[in-house]
Amino acid sequence: MRSHSALATAAGALMLVLAVPGSAWAATGQFRYSYQTADGYDAVGFINNPPSRTCIDIQGAGSDGTSAAYAPKNLTDATATVFLERGCAGDVYYSLRPGAGASDRLLVRSVVFS
Repeated sequence: MRSHSALATAAGALMLVLAVPGSAWAATGQFRYSYQTADGYDAVGFINNPPSRTCIDIQGAGSDGTSAAYAPKNLTDATATVFLERGCAGDVYYSLRPGAGASDRLLVRSVVFS
């Protein structure tokens, strides 16, 4: 009889794990960055509750092939690793802990959250 209750408990635990929504694999909060529009105006972009372990190319950054976003602020609960290149590629990257921001000198085109 004990093996049946242990099996039922294990099955129940597995169902709970499978029932966790996809948002459990997302950072909670907002990632902000500044960029310059095609018209030369400064703008602020943001990503709300970004998915974890997925590379995100930053909108507005580098769409013309030259400019990058700058001054990222990680207001999420996960570590954000920002990259100079699109596609989270290249050797130039920087990690921002939750709640941290960087200066205007830090240029970014993509980001991935832990």
